[in-house]
Amino acid sequence: MKPGKPESRVRTMLRWLLAIAYAYAGYRHLATPAPFLAITPPWVPFPAGVVAFTGVAELAGAAGLLIPQTRKAAGWGLALYALCVWPANFHHALADIAIGGESLSWWYHGLRLALQPVIIWWALWVGGVTDWPFRRR
Repeated sequence: MKPGKPESRVRTMLRWLLAIAYAYAGYRHLATPAPFLAITPPWVPFPAGVVAFTGVAELAGAAGLLIPQTRKAAGWGLALYALCVWPANFHHALADIAIGGESLSWWYHGLRLALQPVIIWWALWVGGVTDWPFRRR
């Protein structure tokens, strides 16, 4: 977004929605890490530390999106975060890991895996990193 250009209500609303989603996810990573530990791929070192770190990263990113001075960095950070946790989503799906005794269907896993690039773009867009595909010429 260019200085002086009014921001759209849609972008503001979607920024708040993403910040709330990441804040909730961050809280859940810290308060109830077991489901996140269960889907962490076996090659990830120090899984409990990584899950805790991801919770803190989500909380920091959520807060950062709401502060104009840190918004762009938060957008980059949350986009990178979403890319880095994608392997856990693949592991969850391909290993058919049950959480709380419940396995999720491929309707969930397929949609979750397919939408990860959208989540990455969403963080970049609400963070003001990109205007694509809405740039006016």
